[in-house]
Formats: sequence, structure tokens, C-alpha cells
Amino acid sequence: MFESLFSILIFPGFLFLSVFGLAAEFIDRKIYARLQNRIGPPWFQPLADFIKLMGKEDVVPEEANPNIFRIVPLFAITATVTAFFYIPLWSTRSLFCFSGDVIVVLYLFTIPTLTLFLGGWYSTSLYSKIGAVRALTQLFAYEAPLFMSILAPALLANTWSLSEMSKFYASHPWYWLFNLLGFVVAIVAFMGKLEKVPFDIPEAETEIVAGTLTEYSGRLLGFFRIAVDIETVVGSSLLAAVFLPFGMGLETVLGFILYVVKVLFIVALLALFRTVFARLRIDQMMIFCWKYMAPLAFLQILLNLVIKGALLR
Repeated sequence: MFESLFSILIFPGFLFLSVFGLAAEFIDRKIYARLQNRIGPPWFQPLADFIKLMGKEDVVPEEANPNIFRIVPLFAITATVTAFFYIPLWSTRSLFCFSGDVIVVLYLFTIPTLTLFLGGWYSTSLYSKIGAVRALTQLFAYEAPLFMSILAPALLANTWSLSEMSKFYASHPWYWLFNLLGFVVAIVAFMGKLEKVPFDIPEAETEIVAGTLTEYSGRLLGFFRIAVDIETVVGSSLLAAVFLPFGMGLETVLGFILYVVKVLFIVALLALFRTVFARLRIDQMMIFCWKYMAPLAFLQILLNLVIKGALLR
């Protein structure tokens, strides 16, 4: 019982995710700044911002639904932390695993976007509602390519369990090369999920102030921000486990270091991509995801089925 509570609350649970999430935010902002020939923030800036928000008053709009307005940030944090427990990190076995857990992880990964929609919609602000509708519309654009790109390696491994996938790719070290196309699709779709440039359409500050979070302040805004940081780490951990499985099974300090390097590599890729591209319109994103990313993800599935058939012979 004590070990389970320690795993959930401390390591590799909420506390570890919060610290790692703040570190990932710093690295993302630092790389983003350096690529734009700026200095960027000091290492403690994300933590200082979070502490500052914790000390501010929560302002709830008069016409907002106060219960939903206050509770949705906590749902966002809970969903992302829960998903993390089913992802193998440096071991080939996650903290909790069962057959079909990849479907549960993808389901839990959808909840933070839905909380953004609910928070923005029930804020009753015009800017928040526009941002909420954009967030939900964007969800239908990137979700299908993201799901297909992650399920393709599962088809090759012939399992719907992330832990079993890790064991398969650990015993077949070079098979991860077959999934490179899916990795590219997953990275781009993950940027849409995190609402990073060029997919920061729901919170376009030059158009709709802060989108879904326009009316949020104080601790509630801090909870949403830490939820995004945790989501960055959890999503990067998922992509690392599925597409970069080399080194899995090293249940030592070296395995943990390799896990951190892989996650930060994905964070660096996100920073690079959002430096290169400009913001898209919501219609451009829908067209891009369904016209290009979804067919590429489907192509990855077909390739894996062909490779699987060839290997079984």
C-alpha cells in the first residue's frame, strides 16, 4: 500500500511529473528563444511563474458555472498523471499494465482537451467560447492521425499493451526503424494536441486574447499550466516508448538517463518545429490533418501489416 502511494504521489507519480514538466517547459522555452536569437528565461522561471500564480486570487466570472470552472483543471491533471502509470519508461513493464492499456492511455489523453473545451465554454466569455470551439474542432483534426500512428507499431508487435510492445521491440531492436513515418506523424499531431505553433489556434493571443483560458487566473490558471507541462512529459514518454524503444529493459540509472534523454529529444523537436512554422488557420489545420497526416498514418499501418506478414513467413 505504501509503495503504491509513493509511486502515485512521488516517483514516478505526480511530484516527479511536476518537476520534470517544469524542466521540460524551461528547455522548450530556452531552445525556442535561442533559435530566435534571444537569451530566453532563466532555469527557475517556470517554477517562479507557477508559484506566482499560486499566490494570486482566483477570479470566477459572474455568469460562469463556478463548479465546472473550478474543477476542470484538476480533471486535466488527474487524467494525464493516470495515463503515465500505464507507459513503460525505462523498464519493459509499466507501473500498471494490462492487455489493451494503449487504448486506455489514448482515451485518457483526450480528456485534457475536453477540459479545455468545458472550461472555456462555461466561462461564458466570447473569447473563451471561440477558443473552446476551436479546441474541440482541432481535436477532431489531429486525433485520428495521432491514434493511427501509435496503433501502427502495436499492429506490428501484435499486442494492444504498451508493456508487451516494449518487450517485443526490446527483443527486436531494429524494428523501430519500420515506424519512422508514424513517428513523424505522431510528433506533428502531438504539437496539435499541446496547441503549440503552428497549431496554437485555440489560444491565438493576437486574435482571441488567450482563447479558452481568457477568464482563468490565479491557482486555476496555474493548474492548467502545470497540466500542460505534465501532458508534455507524458506524451513525450508515450512517443519514446512506442517509437524510440531502444534501451528499454535497462532497469538501472543508465536506463533512467536514457529515458530522460529521449523525452528531452522529443521536447527539443517540438521547439524546433514551432520555431520554423507560422500559425495556421483552423480550416488549414483541418485540411492538413485529414488530407496529408491521416493518409500517411494509414500508410504506416499498411506498411506494418505487410512487414508483419513478411516476417511471419
